[in-house]
Amino acid sequence: MIFVNYLLMCLVFGTTFLAIKVGIDAGTPPLFSAGIRFLAAGGILLLWMVAKRKAKFSLLLRKEMFLTGIGLTFGVFAPLYWAEQYLSSGIAAILSATAPLMILLLQTAIARQRLSLSSLAGCLIGSAGVVLLLLPGLTVSFSKLWMLGCIAVLLGQVFYSAGTVYSRRVVQRFQDTSPIALNAAQMMYGGVLLLALSLFTENIRLENLLAPNAAMSLLYLIIVGSMTGHTIFYWLIAKTNPVFPSTWLYISPLIALCLGAVLYGEQVSVVSVFGGITIIIGIIVINLDNLKALVFKNKSEVKKAGEAV
Repeated sequence: MIFVNYLLMCLVFGTTFLAIKVGIDAGTPPLFSAGIRFLAAGGILLLWMVAKRKAKFSLLLRKEMFLTGIGLTFGVFAPLYWAEQYLSSGIAAILSATAPLMILLLQTAIARQRLSLSSLAGCLIGSAGVVLLLLPGLTVSFSKLWMLGCIAVLLGQVFYSAGTVYSRRVVQRFQDTSPIALNAAQMMYGGVLLLALSLFTENIRLENLLAPNAAMSLLYLIIVGSMTGHTIFYWLIAKTNPVFPSTWLYISPLIALCLGAVLYGEQVSVVSVFGGITIIIGIIVINLDNLKALVFKNKSEVKKAGEAV
């Protein structure tokens, strides 16, 4: 079940970028759609956790949930949804895979430590991959909005890295509360902020949400993308460790790139594909020590199980 759920999670997270693109192309206001997605998904999950007595509504009164919502939802998805008006879903997914690199740099800066040789090499490889990925947009047919979209996605990953580092402290403070409930509360705050921004910046027409592609996209992102995907993620953390589930970042962006090209006819250059693969390699190199520890731990557990039999 662990392996099956891991593959399902990678597939779910890999398809969300295309689902966002489909909804936006159907005429849905990006920020309004994102706000409804996270407010609805967070609200349903929190109600479920309260019903199971694993959380309380008073969780919404804590400033930690608001701050985490800014970092992990509002700051990440406001730029992403806006950017996917001008980027393919595959390019947006690959750029989002730079998050581990930014988290590493932020943690290193906070701790005032030097990067290890493997981490430094991974950062250089990942940075080279970003340059390769952006290269096709820097040709003669230069697109200002395309470049702004790329920058917006990268800016969102800065918010994500800050939110991730902060959320780890929050989880330690709320050890008696389910991580799923914590995630639900921050999604609700992020959703409210996205809706507030939408009211001031977008021309909202509710009939656009009723278009078949727009409605299906939104339902898919609420039920499958936000509720199912994140629930599987936290289930895997409980059953394994924090490192293993996070390796979806090595697989899902490439799934998104392929799905966008095959199912939606998105144009992908050879240079962009090579850049995407280079970014993934950089991320793997950065986390090489953690991955080795994970492999050796799994081998050790299998060996002990065999001896016990």
